[in-house]
Amino acid sequence: MKVLVACEFSGIVREAFKARGHDAWSCDLLPTEIPGQHIQGDVLEILNDGWDLMIAHPPCTFLSYVGTRHWNKPGRKEKRDEAFDFFMNFANAQIEKICIENPKGYPMKAWRKPDQIIQPYFFGDREMKTTCLWLKGLSLLNHIAKGDMFDTPTHTDKPEPWYELKTNKKKIYFTEGMRGNKIHRSLARAKTFPGIATAMAEQWG
Repeated sequence: MKVLVACEFSGIVREAFKARGHDAWSCDLLPTEIPGQHIQGDVLEILNDGWDLMIAHPPCTFLSYVGTRHWNKPGRKEKRDEAFDFFMNFANAQIEKICIENPKGYPMKAWRKPDQIIQPYFFGDREMKTTCLWLKGLSLLNHIAKGDMFDTPTHTDKPEPWYELKTNKKKIYFTEGMRGNKIHRSLARAKTFPGIATAMAEQWG
């Protein structure tokens, strides 16, 4: 298949599909971290280039529920509307098979509920990062919590929280817990975990 991984700079999903013989391309405004077939530029300019499958990771900064406390700040609504319009370009793309990935957020209210919600530890990476998938022409990603004589489990143990807040005992995991430079944190959180990328390639490819 001709596969577009939209808004991916890491190359993780692209390389998972490439390893299974697909003509996979990533596209992002940033250069790719893993050398390979990458288009650095505006992904909207190539949406109609004959893709069989698209996996899109639109930016979630202004869409995620994590930022709800900032939603009423001046200019925030305009940025949220712009981000949602960008999100919907992928939903309305004329591509037979589509997956849009994002955390829980505004599209669940303004468009529709996701078809599936997954965690990295479902697919072998022992981390928590709630990930919503909106699907078109694709099956739900299969994962197995407990194996039997026919199936091997794909789940790891549920991860322990990185730490717990003293104020309200809230457990903090990967998405919220990463510290350091704001840009560095944002880029690290945007990457797809390898286990999910492999499951996508194996089951959708």
